[in-house]
Amino acid sequence: MNAVGDKKEGQLVHPQKLIVWLLIASIVMVFAGLTSAHVVRKAEGNWLEFEMPSVFLVSTILIILSSVTGHLALMKANAEDFVKSTWLVIVTFLLGIGFLVTQLEAWEVLKADNVYFGGELSNPAGSFLYVFSGLHGAHIVMGLGFLLYVLKAVLSKKLEIQRRKDITEMGITFWHFLDGLWLCLYIFLIYNHEIKIDYGDRSN
Repeated sequence: MNAVGDKKEGQLVHPQKLIVWLLIASIVMVFAGLTSAHVVRKAEGNWLEFEMPSVFLVSTILIILSSVTGHLALMKANAEDFVKSTWLVIVTFLLGIGFLVTQLEAWEVLKADNVYFGGELSNPAGSFLYVFSGLHGAHIVMGLGFLLYVLKAVLSKKLEIQRRKDITEMGITFWHFLDGLWLCLYIFLIYNHEIKIDYGDRSN
């Protein structure tokens, strides 16, 4: 008897894998709409140009590393080495936490540079950056929850080996997507916020 969510005979795609891909497609559409709105709004003028905080680069490095450890975790799971896979999932999770922390640090830098999300001193350019970062961060939190689900699976000896592999594949696939999404956003934002604002002497 098939467990809930297991692939049935004759099915081309695992039902839970299909859900993951549909989730990915929906997220892509959301960010595609936001980037299009960004381009249109920038063309209208009254657009603040500023330099991206360097801590965003740290975030990018962390999330790339997390993608590497996630891929290694999947490889170890497929090789049925669930002990090493467990540790690699934990490292991936911690790198994801580090990504969120550095994103918050980037927000602090932005505020110090007078780039705000809302209020009288805000500008659509800054608002868009906060929305991109914040919305992606919310999905990272979702991805971290998925990684905890993967961790539970690789640690479980009650689940069938193939089931543990499938869960790991789904979790890491979603994590890779979030990593790739951030890289695309980061490159997009660099090319749209590449001029540093001269605020003069801040000591006055």
